Amino acid sequence: MAETERSEQQRRLRPAPLLFEPAEAASDPEHFFDLESIEDPRELLARSTELTLAFRAAADRAVEYQAVAAAQLADPRRFDRLTTADIAERAEWTEDYARKMVEFGRDLLKGADRNGEL
Repeated sequence: MAETERSEQQRRLRPAPLLFEPAEAASDPEHFFDLESIEDPRELLARSTELTLAFRAAADRAVEYQAVAAAQLADPRRFDRLTTADIAERAEWTEDYARKMVEFGRDLLKGADRNGEL
């Protein structure tokens, strides 16, 4: 039951897709996904909320990929494995955070192996 509720919640909270802006729009510091041109506050709130959710989802996803990469780089079976200090330096993390990310990545990889995703 909890799994069904979680998947339904994820479907409801699915963020709006992030659209990449043309180079000339991105070079204008006042331009941000055309939000500045929306005059209706209801529409502005709705669109900016969609973007907020999309950015949060993208950031969460990126962190998971960072963790997986950190775990793979620290894998003792790799002949070229990196220490957590090396990983921390490359990712601009503290060594303690790098250790936590390696562990998180290992957990993600184990879950993916169990589900047959890798």
